[in-house]
Amino acid sequence: MSLNRCVYLFSRLQRHISTRATRSAAGSAHQAGPVVCCRHVSSNSSSPKPPDTSLFVPIALKTDSLSDGSVGIELTQPLDKSELLKVLNRFYKKKEMQKLAADHGLDARLFHQAFISFRKYVLDETSLPADLHIILSDICSGAGHVDDIYPYFMRHAKQIFPMLDCMDDLRKISDLRVPANWYPDARAIQRKVIFHAGPTNSGKTYHAIQRYLAAKSGVYCGPLKLLAHEIFEKSNDAGVPCDLVTGEERTFMDSDGRASGHVACTIEMCSVTTPYEVAVIDEIQMIRDPSRGWAWTRALLGLCAEEIHVCGEPAAIDFVRELMYTTGEEVEVNTYQRLTPFSILDHAVESLENLRPGDCIVCFSKNDIYSISRQIEARGLECAVIYGSLPPGTKLSQAKKFNDPDDPCKILVATDAIGMGLNLSIRRVIFNSLIKPNVNEKGEKQMETISTSQALQISGRAGRFASKFKEGEVTTMHTDDLPVLKEILSLSVEPITTAGLHPTAEQIEMFAYHLPDATLSNLVDIFVSLSQVDGMYFVCNIDDFKFLADMIQHIPLNLRSRYVFCTAPINKKQPFVCTSFLKFARQFSRDEPLTFDWVARHVSWPLSAPKNIKDLVHLEAVHDVLDLYLWLSYRFMDMFPDTALVRGTQKELDEIIQQGVRNITRLIRAADPTVTGPLQTQGSSGGQAGGKNANAGSRGQRGQRGLGETDSSLAGRLVRDGLLTPDLLRQLQREWSKDRKQEFSNQSALATEPASNNKEKRKKKRK
Repeated sequence: MSLNRCVYLFSRLQRHISTRATRSAAGSAHQAGPVVCCRHVSSNSSSPKPPDTSLFVPIALKTDSLSDGSVGIELTQPLDKSELLKVLNRFYKKKEMQKLAADHGLDARLFHQAFISFRKYVLDETSLPADLHIILSDICSGAGHVDDIYPYFMRHAKQIFPMLDCMDDLRKISDLRVPANWYPDARAIQRKVIFHAGPTNSGKTYHAIQRYLAAKSGVYCGPLKLLAHEIFEKSNDAGVPCDLVTGEERTFMDSDGRASGHVACTIEMCSVTTPYEVAVIDEIQMIRDPSRGWAWTRALLGLCAEEIHVCGEPAAIDFVRELMYTTGEEVEVNTYQRLTPFSILDHAVESLENLRPGDCIVCFSKNDIYSISRQIEARGLECAVIYGSLPPGTKLSQAKKFNDPDDPCKILVATDAIGMGLNLSIRRVIFNSLIKPNVNEKGEKQMETISTSQALQISGRAGRFASKFKEGEVTTMHTDDLPVLKEILSLSVEPITTAGLHPTAEQIEMFAYHLPDATLSNLVDIFVSLSQVDGMYFVCNIDDFKFLADMIQHIPLNLRSRYVFCTAPINKKQPFVCTSFLKFARQFSRDEPLTFDWVARHVSWPLSAPKNIKDLVHLEAVHDVLDLYLWLSYRFMDMFPDTALVRGTQKELDEIIQQGVRNITRLIRAADPTVTGPLQTQGSSGGQAGGKNANAGSRGQRGQRGLGETDSSLAGRLVRDGLLTPDLLRQLQREWSKDRKQEFSNQSALATEPASNNKEKRKKKRK
């Protein structure tokens, strides 16, 4: 079917949907149920958006192949450079030429760049093409007009900006308005979509998984490796053979390596060509995630399964229904209520002295986790610690420790990493802060108050079904935060309105065919600039991709390999991980296999147990490097051959990290051995009710003051290394000052007490 035919049918479908929506609205007095309103979807007839020409990088010309020797000089005469410069400048200043060039794709920026290049070329070249030399000679001698330069100027402009000649082709390649057509296998069958909607701990995923286990074949797509592992184990324990596929791991239950009928995978790894009876897509609300939303869009539109079971927040129901209208598939909605209640307390915890067994303190930075866990253990209590950069094995180990009724550890300190993937027996969730660093659609990091969706996801971990706590409680550490939390939880979750998309390797390869001299980062920039999406989609943030592309641009790799390397999931905040990524790419480009011995030398294996927090952070980075090796090994098996050895090393490293996390308070003390006394509770972080940006800004300003005097001290080094935040440093300074004053007053009291006793004795003697 032709593209125009598809667009025609698509536009008819939209009119049909609008008619249905109008009829539903008219009959809403007689029928219950939501009315789906469809937004306008752009068509191919709409005018394309102008490209961002700041992304167009001029390429250097190979002048040797362009010249005709000295033919032009032989036919006319040598050109006078000073007269030639005047002619060229007159051409540049003519408004008619600028307007004509703009009609052919050269805006003011490109016109200027092209002219500078053209002028340099004409003045510097010893032998110009014969036709250009003759025209310029005629103009300089008065036999030609300055406008005659235009065709040669445009020829030069298209040589340095090759995208001008193929702009229509580039626009077609980057047209993302009908992504459903990218998946012909899914469009060839009539799928049934069942949406399981409900809050956390409502059993929505359980019902979807029951259907998955009963099917002859199925695929589970989850957002985390931990969730994929959980379904993998649950399926095999139920007697249903199930394989595991994540970016870094492949586990086949068949001894010969044949695929089982069921597979549990992370959502980026799901196959859109393998037929299944049932597919489960978990946490569908992440389809709007600025970075990973494309994976949920791909799974929802592309999975080739008879039944698609979608699990997630009710806020996604209308959008999924609208998205499925574009494929002609109906959506059945099953709603669920929370199995166990949770309530918002009327009082904040205020002090760590008020902690109780089953409490979970939620922080949004590792530094806060380090500080609070030490304060808790200074009070003689044990606590478990979970945060995002810990290896999955360590997270599970800490969760098991916290859940074990026979273990003395009854308190958990964690980031929002507990929101998904871990079964925890939590009675009370305590928000230490309501401010979290986020990355917006432009890729900019900013501090924001957590959203209603995030607050509900975290709060819902309290009092989970089948745990020993049948009712959950939610509160804050600081009194000022409690009314803010109540307001956040009282709001409705914002409905989902858009889904993420991401350029594929094939699309980038087609771009590279037209622009062979552009860098990968520049190709992606131009693609996004030219891309057209309708109101239902957005292009996901590609800053991480471009960061890696720029990092390895100087390394000679073919385009497909370069693209694969740049899609590797690495933490760019870790310098050691970025350095390792660079070395992997360089070794790969030399066609030298990355053996276990090579990797062991690079990471200095074997490694010893951490002695301080900095050592622990480094071990986490090494674990990420081994993850990167395993991820690449499944894409370039011949170049990363020692998968088994690296996986075994990673398990040993996981145990070392677990040992470090178990002794985390000792590691924190090692960072500053001068601190011996128990720390007091952190002060209240006031002003959070004043709004997101104002509050985040004021905190940032407070964090920039008063650090000059500690730059050369241990505290200053800890702040620079990211192991201590400026706010925590000032809090510690206030507490130490308070402790010293108290100690001084106690010493003064002790010193004055003997003196007063001596006076009383002398009075008695006189009597």
